[in-house]
Amino acid sequence: MSSAFLADVILVVHASFVLFVVGGFVLILIGARSWSWVRNRVFRILHLAAIAFVTIETVLGYTCPLTIWEDVLRAAGPGQRSFVGRWVARLLYYNFPEWVFAIAYCVFMLAVAWAWWVIPPRARAKAL
Repeated sequence: MSSAFLADVILVVHASFVLFVVGGFVLILIGARSWSWVRNRVFRILHLAAIAFVTIETVLGYTCPLTIWEDVLRAAGPGQRSFVGRWVARLLYYNFPEWVFAIAYCVFMLAVAWAWWVIPPRARAKAL
């Protein structure tokens, strides 16, 4: 496998992670009254942990590990993205100052925490 292909795979994984965080929040809000799975405790813990990880790494000034791995793989090969890779990168990466992302992630994390409070996950089942 070429390094460009592996870099594109990491890019798609990265986009899937973003989709889980953003899409998960939207689905929690939409499905609060009718979809029982949006109150699943494991899903909600993973969702809150995902945005908390992103927020903490940004506030501390760290670069996302997936971005680092993709950049390393692109540097090792021709560095060109596939057609899909180019479009996914356009959706994923923006050229804004770091503080913009830090504020956006903090606000989003607060929104996810608010949803935890307003639309709480189900209590864990008691052991028999």
